[in-house]
Amino acid sequence: MRLEATPELEAFRRSVRAFVAAHGPGTKAHAGVRAPAPELVPAIQAWSAQLYSAGFLGIDWPAEYGGRPQAHPLEPFIVAEEIARAGTWPPIGAATLAAGAVIDFGTAAQRDRLLPRIRSGEDIWCQLFSEPGAGSDLAALRTRARREGDGEDAVYVVDGQKVWTTNGQHATMGYLLARTDPEVPKHQGITAFALDMRTPGVEIRPLREITGTADFNEVFLDGVRIPAANVIGPVNGGWRVAMSSLARERSGVAARGAELFTVLADLLRLAAATPVKGGSALEDSATQQSLGALAARVHVNAAIVNLAQSRLLHGTEQPADAALGKVFFSELNHDLAGFGLRLQGTAGLRTESDPEVVAGGWWQDAHLYSRAYTIAGGANEILRTQIAERGLGMPR
Repeated sequence: MRLEATPELEAFRRSVRAFVAAHGPGTKAHAGVRAPAPELVPAIQAWSAQLYSAGFLGIDWPAEYGGRPQAHPLEPFIVAEEIARAGTWPPIGAATLAAGAVIDFGTAAQRDRLLPRIRSGEDIWCQLFSEPGAGSDLAALRTRARREGDGEDAVYVVDGQKVWTTNGQHATMGYLLARTDPEVPKHQGITAFALDMRTPGVEIRPLREITGTADFNEVFLDGVRIPAANVIGPVNGGWRVAMSSLARERSGVAARGAELFTVLADLLRLAAATPVKGGSALEDSATQQSLGALAARVHVNAAIVNLAQSRLLHGTEQPADAALGKVFFSELNHDLAGFGLRLQGTAGLRTESDPEVVAGGWWQDAHLYSRAYTIAGGANEILRTQIAERGLGMPR
């Protein structure tokens, strides 16, 4: 694996870092992929528009829609890393996912209508994939869409329920998967839609989580009428549309890896500030051993990310790359936050509202949220099976 940064990429990184420092919408208060408070949403939408206008988002879009197709393929990773390092907000919602589907499978009319509103920040998208009985096994989804009418007046009437919809409470558009043919094998009867979230029959219910916040939502669809013109790709071809667009989200892995270095640095500072008998926790040999092991794993995570990027550049990506990176990252992220709490001893039991809580309760929130990463994007238990079958060639 060779992934030395070129002078051009280093110059690009410096320009991104300066732009983020000058225009970023402030520091995120919590770890993870979180939904902002409603009053922050307009500022984040404006920030997203600035990133697109400056050429830092939508880099791999077609040139006629503002992309730079000849740009280096690692530029999106660099942008994601620098936003994460700054601790500021990335664009919220599933616009990257939806844009990938529209660019690769949408009609010219859909691209002309939907892509400019993503670039301007006017539309926030959410992902309407998972269901109560169809998470890791997404193809088991049961939300139904039946066609009514013909020609320009044709619509699909949708009934069902989605869950774990991040930022659904802020979204104006939804990237929806629904079953349009229940008689064929489950992967073959799914269709992708662009759904206006303000359509009658759409009900969004935020889910209050163990952290006390509501980042995810349930979405109920009761007789929702979607114009047939909003079908993305072929009818009953939604599985291919979804898998193709999910492959475009690789830059998020790089961002999460960059966050781990920040957490590790915070952990070292916390250890240095934590008194123990005879000095600070940072001087304790057992603490040093634990920190050394965590630091080694953070660097291994970076190597996994770099390996995936190197394979991307050379067209040698492996089927298990994404699953392996997600499992390793999510479990390391959980262990870092847990060690931060253990360093605090009984003070780690304090809540965010306690005026004496360390770092405003960041460690407590990060520890509780860290379990979400082990489930989102496919539960780690399921992904381990995928790694065994697709990466190691083991029998089903």
